[in-house]
Amino acid sequence: MATYLIGDIHGCYHELRHLLDKVSFDPAQDTLWLTGDLVARGPDSLEVLRFVKSLGSSLKLVLGNHDLHLLGVFAKISRNKPRDKLNDLLNAPDADELINWLRRQPVLQVDEDKKIIMAHAGITPQWDLETAKMCAREVEAILSSDSYPLFINSMYGDLPNNWSPELSGLARLRFSTNALTRMRYCFPNGQLDMICKDKPQDAPAPLKPWFDLPSQLSNGYSIIFGHWASLEGKGTPDNVYALDTGCCWGGNLTCLRWEDKQYFTQSSLSAPK
Repeated sequence: MATYLIGDIHGCYHELRHLLDKVSFDPAQDTLWLTGDLVARGPDSLEVLRFVKSLGSSLKLVLGNHDLHLLGVFAKISRNKPRDKLNDLLNAPDADELINWLRRQPVLQVDEDKKIIMAHAGITPQWDLETAKMCAREVEAILSSDSYPLFINSMYGDLPNNWSPELSGLARLRFSTNALTRMRYCFPNGQLDMICKDKPQDAPAPLKPWFDLPSQLSNGYSIIFGHWASLEGKGTPDNVYALDTGCCWGGNLTCLRWEDKQYFTQSSLSAPK
């Protein structure tokens, strides 16, 4: 029994299947963790969703910002951008089933035994673990409800960017969603910066990657995240694992086997457009 953690797939279905073949993934006894952004930019988002949904209880995933964008497109709130290559999925006969399954997936995974925390973008240094769990549950509750289009319609925006327990309503949900699915940089006090997307060596002072600020998480936990392809999986602390290595941009799809910390990669099979 092995635990495999894979970075952002972005519609790269064939690369995913090749990578799982490399590690001899067996859904009957292994567990597959996915960092989110299952869809968009790559050519085969429909096949990715159908496959990962079929894995049932052997799958643990978190939603990413592109997955949330798909929910917005499906609800006719967000614009369907040609570069996201979502038409096959949106027009599929099982689109409604797949979308309703997707919006009921978590934005945070925590394994107390393995001491693993997974979020698409990471965990803001302003949160301890209990706060992260609470805020994730609030986002998950609205996404799985009939009111999810109202939330999606109010989801976009960079403010508020500072955590306070006094935040409420849509402002609180927006902060939590940004922290879990869009965050890269923070100011020294932990306040989110939602603008800079540069590599860490090019980021303007005083911004720092969220993982370089002091954490309020309990000792012993490791954080797994995706979202930040330009890191190329490098430059994080020992207990933080960046798994998005830009497969849809012509890079690799990366898998980490948790038990022995061995990495496996599959190069992109199609040139980005």
